[in-house]
Amino acid sequence: MLSWKCKALNQGLPITPFSLSYLLADITLGGLFPIHARGPHGLPCGEIKKEKGIHRMEAMLYALDQINSDPELLPNITLGARILDTCSRDTYALEQSLTFVQALIQKDTSDIRCSNGEPPIIRKPERVIGVIGASASSVSIMVANVLRLFEIPQISYASTAPELSDNNRYDFFSRVVPPDSYQAQAMVDIVKAMGWNYVSTLASEGSYGESGVDSFQQISREAGGLCIAQSLKIPREPKPGEFDKIIKRLMETSNARGVIIFANEDDIKRVLEAAKRANLTGHFLFVGSDSWGAKSSPILDQEDVAEGAVTILPKRASIEGFDQYFTSRSLENNRRNIWFAEFWEDDFRCKLTRPGIKIDSEKKKCTGEERINRDTAYEQEGKVQFVIDAVYAMAHALHSMHLDLCPGAMGVCDKMDPVEGRLLLNYIRSVNFNGSAGTGVLFNENGDAPGRYDIFQYQMSNTTIPGYRVIGQWTNNLRLNMEEMQWSGGDRQIPDSVCSFPCNPGERKKMVKGVPCCWHCELCDGYQYQQDEMTCETCPFNMRPTPNRTSCRSTPIIKLEWHSPWAIIPVFLAILGILATSFVVITFIRFNDTPIVRASGRELSYVLLTGIFLIYLITFLMIAEPGAVVCAFRRLLLGLGMAITYSAMLTKTNRIYRIFEQGKKSVSPPKFISPTSQLAITFILMSVQLLGVFVWFAVIPPHTIIDYEEQRPPNPEMARGVLKCDMSDLSLICCLSYSIVLMVTCTVYAVKSRGVPETFNEAKPIGFTMYTTCIVWLAFVPIFFGTAQSTEKMFIQTTTLTVSMSLSASVSLGMLYIPKVYVIIFHPEQNVQKRKRSFKAVVQAATMSTRLSQKSNDKQNGETQNKIEPDRTQ
Repeated sequence: MLSWKCKALNQGLPITPFSLSYLLADITLGGLFPIHARGPHGLPCGEIKKEKGIHRMEAMLYALDQINSDPELLPNITLGARILDTCSRDTYALEQSLTFVQALIQKDTSDIRCSNGEPPIIRKPERVIGVIGASASSVSIMVANVLRLFEIPQISYASTAPELSDNNRYDFFSRVVPPDSYQAQAMVDIVKAMGWNYVSTLASEGSYGESGVDSFQQISREAGGLCIAQSLKIPREPKPGEFDKIIKRLMETSNARGVIIFANEDDIKRVLEAAKRANLTGHFLFVGSDSWGAKSSPILDQEDVAEGAVTILPKRASIEGFDQYFTSRSLENNRRNIWFAEFWEDDFRCKLTRPGIKIDSEKKKCTGEERINRDTAYEQEGKVQFVIDAVYAMAHALHSMHLDLCPGAMGVCDKMDPVEGRLLLNYIRSVNFNGSAGTGVLFNENGDAPGRYDIFQYQMSNTTIPGYRVIGQWTNNLRLNMEEMQWSGGDRQIPDSVCSFPCNPGERKKMVKGVPCCWHCELCDGYQYQQDEMTCETCPFNMRPTPNRTSCRSTPIIKLEWHSPWAIIPVFLAILGILATSFVVITFIRFNDTPIVRASGRELSYVLLTGIFLIYLITFLMIAEPGAVVCAFRRLLLGLGMAITYSAMLTKTNRIYRIFEQGKKSVSPPKFISPTSQLAITFILMSVQLLGVFVWFAVIPPHTIIDYEEQRPPNPEMARGVLKCDMSDLSLICCLSYSIVLMVTCTVYAVKSRGVPETFNEAKPIGFTMYTTCIVWLAFVPIFFGTAQSTEKMFIQTTTLTVSMSLSASVSLGMLYIPKVYVIIFHPEQNVQKRKRSFKAVVQAATMSTRLSQKSNDKQNGETQNKIEPDRTQ
């Protein structure tokens, strides 16, 4: 408002109790400080704020004193101040700040007259060319919207809201503290350095808290790897129990122990109190913004809850000159500060006498002899340095402006009266000087100071005096001393604040939808290995996963070993068979011309014994280590031995059958019953098997393979690659199929020849041999194919095949030749030549025997009393 007076009355407006005019100066600066706290129950102002209010305001007065006494800075120009109390409330501060623009508002006073009718003498209010402040971001935002309309530059010493960096909306606003976007970046770096990825945020309602949390969330999203469990807001006017509800909600995501807090001192204190009431001391790990900083007031009486809290504060230094200045202030020498008396009463807990006011008997009377830092504790408030730097920034801008506009002039020249706000803003943005702490003071294009922070941690254990300890710095990048950090109870292990703990080796992450920091761990099962933290891949067919499933390793290669139980029994049977066969062959050779050997058909017997010998021999080839040569001999001999054996038997049974069938029709013998003919027939039958094998050689040359599917059980530790010849189950059966056809055909002839009398050579032994052999091979089929899915398939099938072949060979050897050898060795008297008969006599005797047999029905094969020994040489 305008001040005015009439000559007659000589009346003037009094100064309001919330403003202070300091010095009759050439240039006046405005100041906004939270001298008082927000008032309760609708009152504008509450209790006095000693540190954030009085300390900061006195810092501005101190800086003005220093500038006005400096002959180098603004020589012959004095700076004054008009300081207002914001009462920590943005709406109230807006009302107060209108005082700064009074001189710029033109009012019509033509209708104003004094009582004597004369026009009043108009006294224009002091023109404020720039404003220092405010403290809270919400207050600065409100005031900046007004000051920009009148182009009054503003430099804040404490407002850090990121939105104030918007040069389009707040173009006349600058600050000597870095914005919260830098602070938020530093806090994100701190959280990541501690290995946290799941935190909650807590903000006081208002631009400072909300914009700080918004910046933190935006930066964390851009950086990745950091998730917000909950983002809670503290109301401006919290209801009773509000803070207990906040703690309860934070516990809904108890894994998120880290709490990022952008809140004012009062809210921080009440959050700590609520955590203590909930018996959660040591659970929450707070990371506080610069509003917490290194202050003792937010943690007073809550030190155990705050232990381990990591806080951040713009890099600062204690200004020694201010300490000397402030501790020397008294009621006598500081009358210019209209709030100093109230500060004095609060600081020394006494009461000053005032006319007409009675002093409370319970409070002592202030003597005025009290001294700061002697009779009461004193610690310089953290933002004092920045208040001084803000005032000096304005002064340096004015100094540069004066040098350019008023070169050589003493005092303010006409070009600076009045000071043009936009031009002054340009000079402010161009300053660059060393501030009160020795660090550079400068602004970027948005009016922001560079980010320089100290990082503190409140520690109680392993230290003589509990308090804040510097553990790192942040100047565009983080330097954090992890070794200096300690947590509740003095523990130096950084606590966890993660949604999900890292998966063990061999486990992949299955992400929780919508929460990138939360996952479930799933084991890579079967033959899978962990390709990366998100993926399990199946190992190549010839490999299996390592025990921890982080990679693949080669599957061990196995083969049937000679010392294996699966090999010992077949080898033992084969050796016995080979010895027995060799003994029979030697005996036959030794007694080659005896009647029994001759009667058995020497030529075919040797062929048959060769086949039996090869059957026993195949056992060794089936167990031997597979190779190209071994595989070739397996193919050749697997079916050849049986083909030789059953070709010879088929030739014998066919000869006997034809002889007796021919005898029923005629007395002349059938064709091709001579030994030479019999050998020719046998070799023709054998050649079919050989032809098939050689065709197989030509189409698919013998080679080895490693079968990784045969022994691939669910447990990969049991997986093995089986080294074997390239012979599938089907090819093996095909290889034996011809021998089986011979065997079945031979059995059919044996059945048809069942009526031949026992006296006729080998008809009955061959029949019994074929019946028994069929039984052996019928048992072989279900065992061989029934084990196709077994992990021991190779061992079982090899053993089953070799044992079956050895048994069939043993049956042939035992029934056809062991009785003959027994007679030759132990009853040589029976190995003598009998009376020869003609073919006709033989047939007649056999026919008579058959008829008698049919009549008696006592036995399937009739017995005759006359033993006939036919001449096999016919």
